[in-house]
Amino acid sequence: MSRTPVLRAAIVGTGHRAQLFTRGLAARPGHLVAALCDPSPTRMAFHNRLLADAGRPPATAWEPDRFTGLLTEEDIDEVVVTTVDAEHDRYIVPALKAGCRVVTEKPMTVDAERCARILDTVRETGNSLTVAFNYRFNPVHEKVRALLAEGAVGEVLSVHFEWLLDVRHGADYFRRWHREKRHSGGLMVHKSSHHFDLVNWWLADEPREVFGYGRLGFYGRAAGERHGLRRDYDRAHGAEPAAGDPFALDLAADDTLRALYLDAEHDNGYLRDRNVFDGPITIEDDMSVLVRYSRGATMTYHLTAYSPWEGYRVMFNGSAGRLELEVEESRWRPAPTRVASAAGAPHGDTAAEHSGGARLTLRPLWRPPVDVPLASTHEAHGGGDPRMLDALFGPAGPARSVDAAAATRPTATERDGALALVVGLAANRSFETGRPVRTGELMAGEQAA
Repeated sequence: MSRTPVLRAAIVGTGHRAQLFTRGLAARPGHLVAALCDPSPTRMAFHNRLLADAGRPPATAWEPDRFTGLLTEEDIDEVVVTTVDAEHDRYIVPALKAGCRVVTEKPMTVDAERCARILDTVRETGNSLTVAFNYRFNPVHEKVRALLAEGAVGEVLSVHFEWLLDVRHGADYFRRWHREKRHSGGLMVHKSSHHFDLVNWWLADEPREVFGYGRLGFYGRAAGERHGLRRDYDRAHGAEPAAGDPFALDLAADDTLRALYLDAEHDNGYLRDRNVFDGPITIEDDMSVLVRYSRGATMTYHLTAYSPWEGYRVMFNGSAGRLELEVEESRWRPAPTRVASAAGAPHGDTAAEHSGGARLTLRPLWRPPVDVPLASTHEAHGGGDPRMLDALFGPAGPARSVDAAAATRPTATERDGALALVVGLAANRSFETGRPVRTGELMAGEQAA
């Protein structure tokens, strides 16, 4: 009897998010995690323990500088990129040239030059790239898309979108490498690419012009001193001033945090628990953006990274009515003595202790409002992660109930990644220049001016 061929996978970047893919591939008999690539042997050893727990053989550990050799020597079929955002192209490009199937975490990359390099490689090789926009697979978001596609509000003329990160999740971007724009592109690129991709997908449209204002008004040394929130320490571990600080992350108090980061510091010196009210911080924490789309719709968007509650509101105003979605991911956060769960139970992996719910209301013209039933779930990212894994790699096994529509729907391509990225890049440029930015200025070869 012939056996189903096994695809040999390499996971590049073995931080916390990579666990989703290590576990996901290990649960699927048609895939084998053959290689891990990371500057930290400690983190790679952690992921090999995950494979052992799943009853799978250990993967070979590789240094980043040997990545091209890894592809050949390990006979790699598929590559999953979960590194620091600014490093994505370093692995995407050679993997595409080697003929591998490539999946990258969002954002696809952090600037227009790197984006052009990726898109040029796709054109040259004829290979495609998949961007892991897991929010597309959230059942609530799929319901919104279906209603809009059915014409529930007629022609969509404008969108208002507000996203709130609370003082635990939002603060976490200011403790780690994301706090420097050269690594992450800022929250407009790293976090908001999720949201911009959703709107592009919901509207089936492309962004054309962006204007915005952004500032660092809550985190950072100056703001922390101005608001009376700053304590004098560089990083929390071993720092007496961090004791009792609700913004301090206790790496030693969580097994996963300790194993992935505290125990790995000797590998490359990376600190996961920096003071959110100290420097260097080069990203914004409060951002307002106006986007114009190719068919005339506009979006007003606001991201707040220091809210008392977490969630989002998005409203679609159309020629036949209005659609309103509100999701409370966390209604409030009690002040901990020290934060000790940002990685052990990271954002989106489980329901927050004080989570609220999701409400979707259709308000047609001349008729009463309708509360739309929702199939919400407290699986990772509202059910988005497991359904995305099914779509990317097939079902984990007969024990898992697979949503057939989600599992077969096309995933986000490199073009989708570029269209989400360009909104964040244009917003960043607008923050700097104070003027509207046409997306064609940044990706002239991809979009009309």
